[in-house]
Amino acid sequence: MRRILMFMSLCTIVLTSCESKKHHEELESKYLVSSPIRKDTLISNEYVAQVRSIRNIEIRAQERGYLQDIYVDEGDFVKKGQLMFRIMPKLYEAEQQKAKAEADFARIEYENTKVLADSNVVAKNELAMAKAHYDKANAELALANVHLEFTTIRAPFDGIVDRLHLKLGSLVDEGDLLTTLSDNSEMWVYYNVPEAEYLDYKSNKNSEEKKEVELLMANNKIYNQKGVIETIEGEFNNETGNIAFRANFPNPDGLLRHGETGSILTKIPYKNALLIPQKATFEVLSKHYAYVVNEEGKVEAREITVQAELPHVYLISDGLTVDDKILLEGIRKVRDGDHIEFDFEEPEEVIAHLELYAE
Repeated sequence: MRRILMFMSLCTIVLTSCESKKHHEELESKYLVSSPIRKDTLISNEYVAQVRSIRNIEIRAQERGYLQDIYVDEGDFVKKGQLMFRIMPKLYEAEQQKAKAEADFARIEYENTKVLADSNVVAKNELAMAKAHYDKANAELALANVHLEFTTIRAPFDGIVDRLHLKLGSLVDEGDLLTTLSDNSEMWVYYNVPEAEYLDYKSNKNSEEKKEVELLMANNKIYNQKGVIETIEGEFNNETGNIAFRANFPNPDGLLRHGETGSILTKIPYKNALLIPQKATFEVLSKHYAYVVNEEGKVEAREITVQAELPHVYLISDGLTVDDKILLEGIRKVRDGDHIEFDFEEPEEVIAHLELYAE
């Protein structure tokens, strides 16, 4: 009797398991299907960018001598004309005084000769010689003044001082680098654009209008000022096939500095674009496909052309229409020609609730 009960219990378990498995298979045999949707869409493209000051120059010594004074520190903001460095001027001061004395002597000699020439005491040629000597002395004085002036180095514009390359008392040769100066009032941001996107940009009927862009900084935050595309370089890079664009950004708070990196974000509007979820596609040999369900409920793989990409979504330029039904889930479980049972979900609902990236 006990054996009979055990056998019946075992049969009940087996039957229950089989029914559960059958029910599970029935649930799995129904697939979710939707259709492409047309919507106006903005695509954001991202390009690696380099930030440059509108003016970034090297401050170099123009005379030889000892670095006598340094009036600035690294990172200081200086105004145009502010004194930055002084190279020991003693030698140049002496040369300037000598040249001034010679100019004074030549002036007196010329004035005396002119008085005599006016009285016909000396010839006109002698007056001309005195005048030439006087002019030469004035030229040498002007040159001495320039050399003396070069011993004081002033800021050519408002800007930020970079690293100081020489210490106080260093012997400086003509042309030695002292520091660099950056005008950060406006920043030039360079980024490389592929040839196809350059052609799209230039063929746009509004290409003459200055297009706004955004800067994504290294801390993954958007810079609080908009930039505009100001210029495009003259030649493509033959190795990369890219061309450099330059966007100008105001920098009122001085947040951006020369040498920073980031990414330029551009937004491209697409009118009446055809959209499908990325998870409804698969790739074979770098080509994109989607499973289309025909009127008989059979799936067929159809090649599609992806025009652009958004998170979770592809913009399709060829291969599908809004009337097609595409398989959303279970792409790896079906084959071309399989007959399936499906439930249809409205494309608006599908797009609105996309939360996962493509499988």
